Amino acid sequence: MELEITAIADHGILGLSSESFRALELDEFGKTTSSSSSETTIPQALVVIGCVLEKWIRKNERVIIRASRLKDEEAISIFHGSKAPRLSLRQYLERVLKYSKCSTSCFVVAYIYIHRYFHNRPHFSLTSLNVHRLFITALMVAAKFLDDDCDNNAYYAQVGGVSTEEMNELEIEFLFSLDFKLQVPIRLFESYCKYLEKKGGNSSSSGKYRTDHQSSARHRRRIVIG
Repeated sequence: MELEITAIADHGILGLSSESFRALELDEFGKTTSSSSSETTIPQALVVIGCVLEKWIRKNERVIIRASRLKDEEAISIFHGSKAPRLSLRQYLERVLKYSKCSTSCFVVAYIYIHRYFHNRPHFSLTSLNVHRLFITALMVAAKFLDDDCDNNAYYAQVGGVSTEEMNELEIEFLFSLDFKLQVPIRLFESYCKYLEKKGGNSSSSGKYRTDHQSSARHRRRIVIG
């Protein structure tokens, strides 16, 4: 399974500008841009992450369909469900944003963790059957690692639509798959932000989506450290 930004992740793009943070609707500390309105716009970073993941899934599922015709069986992980959830990926990400209190930088780091997971587990592929569980697990792990104040597994399980027991099992499997390597160097974080900014500028789906999420409820978080 091909990772779209391997070259970018390997080499890095230095000097993430304030324009990049504004384009992704992040501030210098990686939290949601503040707003006095009770109805806030979903951060552009999250919109783009959703679009990129959907594109990644479509590509993988085309490969899986071709492989199934050759009677090659798809590798199944603990993150796979028997059928795709009723919520689309975008609806799911909006739900997670609405009910979680993690900083926006956690969504970017969760995306990085998902790439690490598939780098370490190349026999698996991102599909509509595993993306929801993978993302909620990656986000919870990112929030625990980055944020000073984080919701517990039971809360993330409720937000993600799984049992607490399953959430615990998913977390353990995810951590072992990453070899417990959770550090994200600032250069790597910047390179992913730059990549998402570029994808956002090229995407026809990068419009604004409204949510009742209160940005004022988010706490000020520390920036990713390396």
